[in-house]
Amino acid sequence: MNRGAILHSCILPDIYAKNRSLLSFRLRTAREDAAECSLAVYARTTPERIRKFRMTCSLRDKEADYYTVEVPFSKVARYQKYYFELVGKGGEKLYLTSWGIQEKVPEDGFYEFLYANEKDCLTIPEWSKGQVYYQIFPERFCNGDRENDPEGCVDWGSAPDRDHYMGGDLRGIRSRLDYLEDLGVQCLYLTPIFRGDFNHKYATTDYFEVDPSFGTKEELAQLVDACHKKGIRIILDGVFNHCGIHFPPFQDLLEKQEASPYKDWFIVTDFPVTLSHHSYECVGAYKWMPKLNTSNREVREFVLSVMDYWIDKFHIDGWRLDVSDEVDGSVWTQARTFLKEKYPDCLLLGETWGSGRKLMLGNQMDSIMNYIFRDSVRDFFAAESIDAADFDGRLNHMLAEYPGEMQQALYNPLDSHDTERFLYLCGGDKRRFRLAAAFQFVFPGSPVIYYGDEIGMTGANDPDCRGAFIWEKEKQDEKLLRWYRRLTALRKGSEVLRKGSFTAVLCEGRTYGFARSLGEEELYVFLNAGEKKEAVLPVASPGKYKIIFSDREEEEGKTIRARWAEDGGKNGVNGDRMDCQGRLELMAGEWSVLVMEKEKEERGYEE
Repeated sequence: MNRGAILHSCILPDIYAKNRSLLSFRLRTAREDAAECSLAVYARTTPERIRKFRMTCSLRDKEADYYTVEVPFSKVARYQKYYFELVGKGGEKLYLTSWGIQEKVPEDGFYEFLYANEKDCLTIPEWSKGQVYYQIFPERFCNGDRENDPEGCVDWGSAPDRDHYMGGDLRGIRSRLDYLEDLGVQCLYLTPIFRGDFNHKYATTDYFEVDPSFGTKEELAQLVDACHKKGIRIILDGVFNHCGIHFPPFQDLLEKQEASPYKDWFIVTDFPVTLSHHSYECVGAYKWMPKLNTSNREVREFVLSVMDYWIDKFHIDGWRLDVSDEVDGSVWTQARTFLKEKYPDCLLLGETWGSGRKLMLGNQMDSIMNYIFRDSVRDFFAAESIDAADFDGRLNHMLAEYPGEMQQALYNPLDSHDTERFLYLCGGDKRRFRLAAAFQFVFPGSPVIYYGDEIGMTGANDPDCRGAFIWEKEKQDEKLLRWYRRLTALRKGSEVLRKGSFTAVLCEGRTYGFARSLGEEELYVFLNAGEKKEAVLPVASPGKYKIIFSDREEEEGKTIRARWAEDGGKNGVNGDRMDCQGRLELMAGEWSVLVMEKEKEERGYEE
């Protein structure tokens, strides 16, 4: 076996408490290297009572396998010593302890889990797992009150730019809640609505006021209340990494210079301070957005007061936190401790463009904006620059960064206000776009609709991706809108899709198949992104599989029979993780998307 690839880090996600009496363990090995992996665990006080648990290969990327197991305890998990036993495919036995690889059964050097404190248990808001988000850029969604339009507003639907306003506001969003409810949205994410410079409002000037161009506090309260009555949650955008130059503390710094009581709220590099990125640290050398010194205690306390205010007074359901990976981590640690005690179900969603592990250690964020997901989907469906095997490897590697509970809550976008619209990346090819959207809704995590994608809006990167929503029905793509409504209905109606495990079973060229399972429930998904005319989809067992979703609606409700393969079956991509003896013979050219569930009455069927 490849000894250098065997790894257990002794921290999340390799070990963590799911609750005070249930621990999750993970071990990494080289890909297809081990025949069997087991965990041996015993209490410090009773070393003779060793319990052994066989581990399951739950994920497999291009280089590694990830084995997991959950271990229950009759009481609080504490003072538990453990090690791992690995068996190679040639029969070689190895043992992993905190001292490294051993060739004999270890007598010392064990790993140890000390104590499952209540606050150490990994808790993610249950409502956030697998839900459907809808992201709104408020200035461009709907103009519900022309009286609050900023001076110089251009006509709705004008070519978007970074300077002009079109008049979107909170009242406009509230007026369209029936549309969002019909679409199947479960949570709204609004980009900044607080008083700020520019039409995007990411240069905040007053964290305790709604920007007048969007409305009033009363209108925000009305919007939140109206959302909640429809069962829709709402999170707001908190910009705490930086502010706008008209933020009063920064204005005080400009006026009083070194005598300002706020001089340590910012990272000044040169006095006297002038409006220049040479005088203070800012975002991307953009002088209009000075960086807040989030290492400063007063700044941290200010940030917490803002976050608490809007949850307490307006009952928002959480925060999306802008460029959260650039903020001092102590801010989010304190925020999580403070806010979760008062509002256990509030969501903390961090923006990051790479791996979110820094933010997802259980003491900061509940979820992150998963742009790694978006990039992989872009490259497979839009750019067509990778094949299904590469796509699967990247997805499994991404999932391996996080525990299963966090995987279910990952915010999975196709695009956003900071990227090209996905339809634009597809070159206007709506088949590719529909396939990507379908994958987004059947993959682990929480799918995100960026406003207007569902009706066929397109555009290059900022500012083109921030166009005004097209409300004229004759200009909307009704077929695409129906596609999204069917996807949200599929997602909301299936606990397996929201919370089930993920196992790839087919990676051939541009065809991709995988299983989602939860308890005895199992679904199989087939995506044909190429011209392949037929495929064999390995399944766990033979029997009848009912089509519950297809791009050919007339096929839904029909069944396909999986039979024992004459050659003994075709293993899935992840090998012995499944008893892949059954097979579904598909004419792939007939479907682009196919979701099937095993009919319960057929369980145990043999032919």
